[in-house]
Amino acid sequence: MIIQLEKDINEANKESIFKQVKDLKYKATEVKTQKGDYLIGTGKNDFDIRSIGHMEGIKDIHIVSDDYKLVSRKWKVKPTIIDLGDGVKIEEGGFRIMAGPCSIEGEEQIKKTIDHLKAQGIRIMRGGVYKPRSSPYSFRGLGIDGLKLWYDLAKEAGIKIVTEVMQVSQIAEMDPYVDVYQVGARNTQNFNLLDELGKNTDKPVMIKRGISGTIDELLYSAEYVFSAGNERLLLCERGIRTYENATRNTMDLNAIPVLKEKTHLPVIADPSHGIGIRHHVEPIALASIMAGADGVIYETHEKPEEAYSDGQQTLNFEESNKLIDRMRKTFELRQTF
Repeated sequence: MIIQLEKDINEANKESIFKQVKDLKYKATEVKTQKGDYLIGTGKNDFDIRSIGHMEGIKDIHIVSDDYKLVSRKWKVKPTIIDLGDGVKIEEGGFRIMAGPCSIEGEEQIKKTIDHLKAQGIRIMRGGVYKPRSSPYSFRGLGIDGLKLWYDLAKEAGIKIVTEVMQVSQIAEMDPYVDVYQVGARNTQNFNLLDELGKNTDKPVMIKRGISGTIDELLYSAEYVFSAGNERLLLCERGIRTYENATRNTMDLNAIPVLKEKTHLPVIADPSHGIGIRHHVEPIALASIMAGADGVIYETHEKPEEAYSDGQQTLNFEESNKLIDRMRKTFELRQTF
């Protein structure tokens, strides 16, 4: 069960509610976030919800059978809106485009990408300054200095940035320069990192689906962050590893409507990683929109063949312009249904 506590609840009333939950043989866990104070009850005994619902200090109470309770749509019917400020929102019923290079490479590259995005009215730029690479000899990012440079240029241009955090020790130094933290596919079940992103930042967190992760496992990962105190969350379908080797991953379009049904969190599609082949990114992006995605994040670079990483799945600016136009037209079409 999920009990929403009143904002001004006193300790005596809170203790009474805790005792009542424990008397029902339920484990009681308090969760405080930026937006509310909750009591999560886990157990298997049936009970009459009226035995608790009348108690002073309770705003609302919900019975949620899912193990991932806080991210479940069964209690929060109204979808979560991620407000990044300056009129930039990610929400159900809208459609937000996020684009940029796989890796941040330097000042000139940043400026050219920002100019490309601004010309198209794109307000969120993606890019990596810490790169988890399969080979230790590959480019692994510019680190915190690259992030500071990127943030200053993006802020001046009115662009929000989303970038990957790889370990707990990076959160504090990154926090002033990040608009959205990205948890990459390799870290989706790094529970220490997820806990800290719940406890030590109120910045939004976008969690990518694990390389071989199930939909439920992605939701459990989001539950970790929410239960630790941060409910500003987005989920990202980026393809999974299967026995198929014709593409980089298998983009699970099924996951988008299923996630939309299961959770109140925004769902983002990543066609660049989902298929990993430049000339197939567009159809997968358009299909993701029709499947119900609240946004698309993809990779673009002025000269993909010279990119430090993932050039094979990265669109050049001309291809990116075409994709943006077609995505917007596809979203307009979706709204007519």
